[in-house]
Amino acid sequence: MIDLAPPVSLGPDRPMRLRASAAVRRLVRETRLHPADLILPLFVKAGEGLRDEIASMPGVFQLSVDEAVREAERAAEVGVSGVLLFGLPEHKDAEGSAAHDDREAVQRATRAIKAALPDLAVITDVCLCEYTDHGHCGILGLDGGVELEASLPAHVAAAVSHARAGADLVAPSSMIDGVVGAIRAGLDGAGFGHVGIFSYAVKYASAFYGPFRDAADSAPAFGDRRTHQMDPGNVREALREAALDVAQGADLLMVKPAVAYLDVIRQIRDAFPERPLGAYHVSGEYAMLKAAAERGWLDERRAVLEALTGIRRAGADLIITYYATEAARWLAEGE
Repeated sequence: MIDLAPPVSLGPDRPMRLRASAAVRRLVRETRLHPADLILPLFVKAGEGLRDEIASMPGVFQLSVDEAVREAERAAEVGVSGVLLFGLPEHKDAEGSAAHDDREAVQRATRAIKAALPDLAVITDVCLCEYTDHGHCGILGLDGGVELEASLPAHVAAAVSHARAGADLVAPSSMIDGVVGAIRAGLDGAGFGHVGIFSYAVKYASAFYGPFRDAADSAPAFGDRRTHQMDPGNVREALREAALDVAQGADLLMVKPAVAYLDVIRQIRDAFPERPLGAYHVSGEYAMLKAAAERGWLDERRAVLEALTGIRRAGADLIITYYATEAARWLAEGE
């Protein structure tokens, strides 16, 4: 006769019951990622029919305006809520004067995308780094540093030009002191009080921006941006920066980068619960996933959706990501 051991009592609380099937897991999921949470960055330039792939960002392209419209249409078809436009000008100078030229690629792409897709949010990056011949985020003084007195009006002129083209939101990314307040006053004074500001309130001086420098042709010719972007070790400073931008009129806040700063996203979310919060899943974070997936080291789809879900779980309402269109398709396909 077989001597059976007495049954083990597991108790009534069995968490595994809620993981037993995909249907139940979907039913009880606490954090949900949706295509409407996603914003697709686009790099636009002069020309026609151009799709120049960025070597350090496979699957991401520098686009002529007509191709940017097509890319925006693909994103909108799968439910992506908006695009964030960066410009590559034909001419650069010390003042970044092309940034406020109504004929430049960002302004033309804004008009074209809003005409084709009026319900897609168009957000425009407002910074001088892509437009200056020295690659810094503002106009430089004699000491080689960013001169606020000259740089703030240049940012305002760019923001007003983008608003005139039809931008729904402008996103000042230089993070120089006072830029949000200056742009708010400039937009209001020019009759664009309805245009919101998506502030890069918390932008770290990060090594994860490397591939973006290739994409936007915006690497500094000398020095770096640590005088106006944040030290990666600081979080109390992030709360201060966000508070200053809210006081100056920021409508939405952003933390950049995302994956390495999930704790910062959570603290900003808790400190400013009334403000929509975005997080930028930046070029280096994208490139790492792409490189590992191309080598077969990661399941790209699962890793990407896990990373984006983690950003949402940390407290971001919106995620700016180069994976926006792909991720939206994967979400539509389900588990």
